[in-house]
Order: sequence, then structure tokens, then C-alpha cells
Amino acid sequence: MADPIRNYQTRAVPGVSVGADIDQGLRAYMIRVYNLMGLGLLITGLAAIGTIMLATTTDPASAVATLPSGEMLTSFGYAIFGSPLRWVVMLAPLAAVLFLSFRVQSMSVSAAQTTFWVYAGLVGLSLSSIFLVYTTASISQTFFATAAAFGALSLFGYTTKRDLTAMGSFLIMGVFGIIIASVINIFLQSSALSFAVSAIGVLVFAGLTAYDTQKIKEMYFEGDTSDVAGRKAIMGALTLYLDFINLFMFLLQFMGDRR
Repeated sequence: MADPIRNYQTRAVPGVSVGADIDQGLRAYMIRVYNLMGLGLLITGLAAIGTIMLATTTDPASAVATLPSGEMLTSFGYAIFGSPLRWVVMLAPLAAVLFLSFRVQSMSVSAAQTTFWVYAGLVGLSLSSIFLVYTTASISQTFFATAAAFGALSLFGYTTKRDLTAMGSFLIMGVFGIIIASVINIFLQSSALSFAVSAIGVLVFAGLTAYDTQKIKEMYFEGDTSDVAGRKAIMGALTLYLDFINLFMFLLQFMGDRR
């Protein structure tokens, strides 16, 4: 983050409602975070839909490959799903998010925001492959279920008076456990381990949604400059965006109907 997390620091001024000013500023700050996150999700969705439309065809004459599910791929689709280029598609979002995370302190707000939009688009390009695995109806149903769960969990994190720091530390350890288990399962190909990872993943990112919302709220400081506040909002939006995407993907493994 651009600045260390700072607690609210105010001094009473005669005739001025400091608490009301803080509430109004915090509300504007959180709305900005959610708006940025929402726009990121919109870009991801449009990129995923646009990619799959370009990658598949119903015209056999235009197809260069046919998947076991019956989906026919165009030359573009084969390039991003069947050729070595697929590794670039898979790893590009990781490169973009690492670049933003490590360079945000030295970037202008507009540059950081643009990088976030680029990252969201790359995630959409990478996630477009889910349309080849799951039915469109089940993807839509899972998205709305994720949105409802995310909204409730984020509201809890925003309103609760309970300190979620200890829970957050435990959940972050859970993320590393999920990553390790997923790598191991690449070699084992165990359906039981895959189910366990998905179940734990839903619980972990559900908890992280509440924890991260509280953390983002606590990062608000009335005295921040516009640049510092802007960078905080972007990184807050990125954090919640990642929580949403991961929660969606883990839920999709439960709710998704395979083709």
C-alpha cells in the first residue's frame, strides 16, 4: 500500500461535526472501492464473453479443431486454448497483478487504475475457457449466487464490531494450503482431494471477503491526499476483486453443470 495503515486521528473543533465528516468520507471511499471492483468484474465478464465468441464457431468450414464436448474452435480459439500460447494466457494475469502490487507506490492513480483494467481484461481472457467446460446457464447461476454471498459477507465485514485480524491470519495460511494441495493434485489427479480443495476454498474466500472488507475500511484516513486515497482504493478494489473471482471459481466447481 502507498502508506502504512493508520487509525482515525481527529481533534474536536468547535462547531464542526468531525464524526459526521469521517462517516461521509469513509462512505465515499468505500463506494469508490466497490465501484472500481464492479467495473473490474464487468471488464472481466465482457473480455471472457468476447473471447469465447471469437474462439468458437458453429460453422464446420471455419473450425480448425473440435473438442470432445462438440465445441468447434476457430484458429484464434485453437491458439489460446490448444497451442503453447495458452501458457501466456494463463500466466499473463499473474504478471499483471504482481506488477501492480509491487509498483503501485510509485505509480500515478491513473496508471494504477489503467493497470487494474488491463489485469481485469487478462483475467477475462484466461477465464473464457470455463465456457468450454460448463454450461452458460450454470455459469450465470453461479455468478449470481457468488454476488449474493459476496454482498452479504462484505456487509458483515463492514458493519461488525468484532476484530477479524486473527481470523484473517488463519485464512491467509489456508490460501497457501490450497495452493500447495492444488499443485500436488496436478500429479495425483484425485477427485477426493479436488473436492476437499474446492470446499475449503469456498470457506476460505468467504471468510477473506469479510476480513478484507474490514481491513480496507480501517485503511481509510481522513487526512490522506487524493493520490494516496486513490491508490488505497485501487488496491482495496483489487483485493475484493480477487476474493470474488476465487469464490466464484470454487463455487463453480460445485454448482457448475459440465458440458
